[in-house]
Amino acid sequence: MVERIEDLNLPNAVITRLIKDALPDGASVSKEARASIARAASVFAIFVTSTSTALAHKQNHKTITAKDILETLSKLDFESFIPSLSQDLEAYRKMVKDKKESKASKKDANMPSNAEDATTIKATNNESANE
Repeated sequence: MVERIEDLNLPNAVITRLIKDALPDGASVSKEARASIARAASVFAIFVTSTSTALAHKQNHKTITAKDILETLSKLDFESFIPSLSQDLEAYRKMVKDKKESKASKKDANMPSNAEDATTIKATNNESANE
């Protein structure tokens, strides 16, 4: 599973960026404090994941869903996180949907508009292959 306990830590660059975004300009955080925050965040993520896994297994699910995470946060008395997480989840889902639609529309724009065009393209490709 995990070879070293350090493998469970979140990336330092991510933690540093989050800390920097949360603090006012000019504020600084020591290296030890950043390491402590990173460790605490990792422990919290593992705790929520473990509890969500247990919840999913109780419901005979093999996969943890966003619903399981939100329900877990509620059970662990972290209800104050749920509104902002739900809002971020909806924004993420919208972004993924928009990206899929954008790809589909680009794909449709590159596709032949009717069967005649498809036949022409196929004939052209066959001629090129025979040369």
